[in-house]
Amino acid sequence: MENFNLSDEQLYEKAKKKANQIRGFYYNLGCYCIVIPFLIFINLTFVPQFHWFWFSMLGWGTGVLMHGLDVFGFNPFMGKNWEERKLHQFIEEEKLKQEKLNKLFKD
Repeated sequence: MENFNLSDEQLYEKAKKKANQIRGFYYNLGCYCIVIPFLIFINLTFVPQFHWFWFSMLGWGTGVLMHGLDVFGFNPFMGKNWEERKLHQFIEEEKLKQEKLNKLFKD
């Protein structure tokens, strides 16, 4: 398999993308920490006999957890460097397709 070297500009773009992903996660987490207590307050003030806030807390909380795992590189489902391996696989597949097409049209 080929080794793909990244230029300084590509490294900068990759780092910028990662920083934006982390910022997005912290924004999501911050909103969660502000909104969920507000929903709990509303629920317990107006309908204390049914605790519906659990649905929001668990649903959004699961989303925040998965977002954090993805952003910080822990993905037990896809494994380490999964995306990079897939990119290399797709590149190799495209090269093979191009070679087949070139052979087809040369004949």
